[in-house]
Amino acid sequence: MKLLILLAEGFEEIEALTTADVLRRAGLTCHLCSIGEEMVKGAHNIWVKSDVNIDSIKINEYDGVILPGGMPGATNLREDYRVLYILQKFNDDGKIIAAICAAPIVLEKANIIDDKEVTSYPSFKEEFKNSKYVEDKVIQQDNIITSRGPATALDFAYKILENFITTKDIDNLKRDMLFKGL
Repeated sequence: MKLLILLAEGFEEIEALTTADVLRRAGLTCHLCSIGEEMVKGAHNIWVKSDVNIDSIKINEYDGVILPGGMPGATNLREDYRVLYILQKFNDDGKIIAAICAAPIVLEKANIIDDKEVTSYPSFKEEFKNSKYVEDKVIQQDNIITSRGPATALDFAYKILENFITTKDIDNLKRDMLFKGL
């Protein structure tokens, strides 16, 4: 399995890096993909070196796409036509699309969450005009996964994994990471 995490300047570091870490620990290929320069500055001034650039990828090689939140990262993703194209293509193909915190606003602009249950960082609740807003930590409806924010990053990553590896393997990873049983 091969997943893509899209990074735009101002991304939320916890959401991007926690997700990448968990997916890689589970043995999935997970590329940090910049929509701009190779080095991307996060919302809290942490610089991250991307693995690939959006202009050099072959999107058919990927099984899912993940959007971290953060500001202005989410708005930068929302305003990029390449990001919107990837979301629409992955949705048409039934591939996993996951967005956390502010990033579900990108899904709204891509018109792929109409009539679906979604969640996000609470201050973005009013952005979802054609969706049913819920306050769950993480929700998946069909191929779309959304989550609330930085504190839900591990839950978000494990939910993504549910679509790619066995429950037993996820439980073992949670145990190894001390997520359960403390």
